[in-house]
Amino acid sequence: MNITERFVADILKKEYPTDYQLVYEESPLLQYLDKKMKAVHGNSKTRRSLANIYAIYSILYFYQSDFYEKKSEYRRFEGYDYMRLFNFYRSLYGGNKLQNHALNSRVNGEFHNKIKDATNDLIIVNNGKYLIHIDYIYVNEHDISKAACHIIEGYVELLIAKDHELISILEKLKTLTDYAQKKATINALLTEDAEARVFEIISYAILKNHYKNIKVYFGYTRETIAEVELELYKTGRTNANDGGIDFVMRPVGRFFQVTEVNNYDKYLLDIDKVMHFPISFVIKTTQQKSDVLKDLEQYITLRSSGMTVLERRYKEAIEDIITINELQEWTRELEGADIDGIIRDIDIYYRLEMNMDAEDEG
Repeated sequence: MNITERFVADILKKEYPTDYQLVYEESPLLQYLDKKMKAVHGNSKTRRSLANIYAIYSILYFYQSDFYEKKSEYRRFEGYDYMRLFNFYRSLYGGNKLQNHALNSRVNGEFHNKIKDATNDLIIVNNGKYLIHIDYIYVNEHDISKAACHIIEGYVELLIAKDHELISILEKLKTLTDYAQKKATINALLTEDAEARVFEIISYAILKNHYKNIKVYFGYTRETIAEVELELYKTGRTNANDGGIDFVMRPVGRFFQVTEVNNYDKYLLDIDKVMHFPISFVIKTTQQKSDVLKDLEQYITLRSSGMTVLERRYKEAIEDIITINELQEWTRELEGADIDGIIRDIDIYYRLEMNMDAEDEG
């Protein structure tokens, strides 16, 4: 059984120089953590899983000072209080918006899904108190709690370094005076491999500054009709339960949803969430929008099984398809002040997403 992540192997070699591989093979907990840490590679489809990881870490963090290598005492332990654990993992990097689902059920469900031969739950839930099952803490008389914590800490350190890469790029962009170079750098960030939340933030910044140059005429009566600029608003954080809407436009009321091209079921689900109100899909692909639309409509036809009412309902709910190609083209068309606006908006919303201090919007 191979250790997937190099940094995990390095930590285990340091902790158990002579038998690290055996410890790994005998430890469902270490195997689970190893499987959960693919996000360090920047794969856009890989979740960070901080909720599950921090649920485990919060228990082991306190365990180390209370019960490390104290097997008999731990067997009599009834668990750590929920609020103590919850407040702790909310204080960790990227944890201040996490909910309690991981402690209550999610970890155990996913643990059994990934570790097929595991018999016991990883986390024991005891009337509002939580503890790790002792079978997963001891491996061949080794108390692996410290090794597990070191792995989680190493994972978070790698995520922090990865998160600051974009900030470094933005700081460099602010110093450039050549707007052609600024445009090229922004467009280079728009790739099919971009992390999902980075793509959503960058696409929002581009669309916001693109649409604000378009004017419409709006009023409740003929006498109140006035020229107004289109305004695009972001509805929440990238991982929020947004009800199928990532951006909304005033005053025309357009909905935008950011997604990937590989799961058309999600498109239909998003349409269902807004009761079949038309949606403009912003898609992380370099395929031509006409090809994406054709594939999506063919999928709708297939899913509708010949039912005209269903086919019409979903096809009429596709207002527009926006791909990386359109985003890059619109970036190239913008002038200097709007390019600076894109950079500023990316900086503001990325720092907000990452719970970093952002400059005042002004």
